Amino acid sequence: MSNFGFGKTVKQDFETAIQQVTEELAREGFGILTVIDVQATLKTKLDKDMPPYRILGACNPVLANQAI
Repeated sequence: MSNFGFGKTVKQDFETAIQQVTEELAREGFGILTVIDVQATLKTKLDKDMPPYRILGACNPVLANQAI
């Protein structure tokens, strides 16, 4: 386990998990601003195969405005 993040093992397939996370974030007022497909990027840039891996950049506009 990394000290720089967190993880969770779920029973859903990858695409279903991404969809559910996106929906749950929306219920809390967050939208997805960016999606980084690490799997595709490493395949394109380094010809490396890896399991599906995406980084979702989520933002809550109200909270972001307050922080800024």
